[in-house]
Amino acid sequence: MTGSASVSKDPSVADSANSALLNEYGFTDSASATYTRDDGRKLTVRAARFSDATGAYGAFTYYKQPQMLHEEIPDLASSWNERVLFYRGNVLVDAVFQKLSAMSAAELRSLSAKLPVATGSSAELPAVPTYLPKKSYVRNTAKYVVGPVGLEKIDAPLSADAVSFKDGAEVVLGKYDTMQGEATLLLISYPTPQLAAERLRAIDATRPATPPSGPAPAFFDKRTGPIVALVTGSASKDEAETLLNAVNYEANVTWNERAPTARDNIGGVVVNSLILAGILGGFAIIFGVAFGGFRMILKRLHPERAMAFSEQTEFISLHLDEGNPPSPRNG
Repeated sequence: MTGSASVSKDPSVADSANSALLNEYGFTDSASATYTRDDGRKLTVRAARFSDATGAYGAFTYYKQPQMLHEEIPDLASSWNERVLFYRGNVLVDAVFQKLSAMSAAELRSLSAKLPVATGSSAELPAVPTYLPKKSYVRNTAKYVVGPVGLEKIDAPLSADAVSFKDGAEVVLGKYDTMQGEATLLLISYPTPQLAAERLRAIDATRPATPPSGPAPAFFDKRTGPIVALVTGSASKDEAETLLNAVNYEANVTWNERAPTARDNIGGVVVNSLILAGILGGFAIIFGVAFGGFRMILKRLHPERAMAFSEQTEFISLHLDEGNPPSPRNG
């Protein structure tokens, strides 16, 4: 397979119609190439790199279409006819085959494995999409956006001012089947529960008014932790409440700095124990030599005192090897 690649840092080269959206996702650069197989078939590959995996994931959800099918290509992939869309880490890949074959998916898995993998915080994916309920979800309708351009492009039921991206908001939108038709569930994640409560009050203040004729449009919302959930569209009150009740924030507290214990370095414990034993042994030797030296000096200078001191410090002998009952004595 032969081909050459072209590289650009201009988002309009990657997608002229969505360059502003790509910038919102943190676009950094792109590359494109057309490869020709030995049998003459062609494969066109376009790749866009973002500052983190969140950007690649968001762009993937935007370009993914409802009719696409799931593919087993890391990290997530969808396909339709000759087109395969997937992302790996912070890189989004759009591949178009001239003609699919049994080896097409295997080739893209091999390509995925060769892509650089994001590490650290740049590899983390957004958490808010995981709170979308699975029941009655319309396949491939989840859209994740981080700015006003994306919010407008996904036809969200709220304005960018109501969402307030300047406060660090992240948005995911999903479609759901109901008895009334199709409803939209919008989840907005904020940095803190207090900020979410404040934004919910502001959103309620912008609730659409009842039209002159006909029923009021569905508009139900709630807050759970730092997430504001909103249901609009074709949904009864019971169905909307069922959707909202399925969204429940669970805080996961992680203590990154763990207090060390003795088990963390058993070798150090052993070494320190040996050092302590050596110190105690050294003191014992020093005191023993000092005590013995004192007795020798005393014996040479004052033999009579040495004899008296020896008799006073004689150990008590029990004489267990003799036949008569032992009796303690001094000297």
